[in-house]
Amino acid sequence: MPNLARFRKDESGAVMVEFTISMVVLLVLTLGFVDFGYAWFQWNSATKAVEIGARMASISTPIAPEIAAAGLATIPGDPIPVGNYDFTCNGATSTCSCVGTGCPATTTFNPANFNRIFRGDAVGVGTCPALATGQRPGMCHFFSLLQPSNIIIRYAATGLGYQTRAGGSVPTITVSLQNMTFQFFFLSGLLGFGNISMPSMLSTVTGEDMKSTAP
Repeated sequence: MPNLARFRKDESGAVMVEFTISMVVLLVLTLGFVDFGYAWFQWNSATKAVEIGARMASISTPIAPEIAAAGLATIPGDPIPVGNYDFTCNGATSTCSCVGTGCPATTTFNPANFNRIFRGDAVGVGTCPALATGQRPGMCHFFSLLQPSNIIIRYAATGLGYQTRAGGSVPTITVSLQNMTFQFFFLSGLLGFGNISMPSMLSTVTGEDMKSTAP
C-alpha cells in the first residue's frame, strides 16, 4: 500500500507525456497549414489554367472541325440564334457531341486541335512538354496536375456570337474541369483527406479569329 500511494503521487515523466501530446497537436496543425496552403495553390493554378484554355480555344482551330459549318448561313454580321448549336468536347472520352438545329450529321474530335489548347505550342514527348523560346503555354503549363481527361470544352450559340466569316459563326466558348481532387501529402494519411473534390470552375469567352490553320 505505501508503494502504491507513492506511485500515485509520483509525477516523474509528466512533462514528457505533456510534451508528446503537445507535439502531436502542433505537428498536425503545422502539416495542416502546409497542406491547405498547397490546396489553395492548386485552386489558383486550376483557375488560371481554365482562363488560359478559354483564351487559347478562342483563337485556335475548333476541336470539332464541323463547327466551321455550324449555324445558319447568314450574312456576315448577323447574329446566330440562341441554341442553334451546342458542341461539347470531352477530353476524358476524346469525343465531341452536338445538340441543336444547326448541328452537323456527324461530329469528330481532332486530337491535334485539343492539344493546341492543352499543351500550347509545346512539342515533344510527355503529357506536358517544356516550352521552347517564343512558344505559347497551354493549360498544363499553369497546372501541372492537370490531365487531358479533366478538360471539357464547349462551343455554343448563346446569342452573343455573330457570323463574321463565310466559313462559320463565332461561338461562346466555355472551358471547365471535371473529376479533379485536391492533393494532400500529410493530411491524406493522417486524417483521410485524400478524396476531397475540387469545386467545379470554368471560364467563358466569345470566340475571336478561330483559325482554320494552326495559330
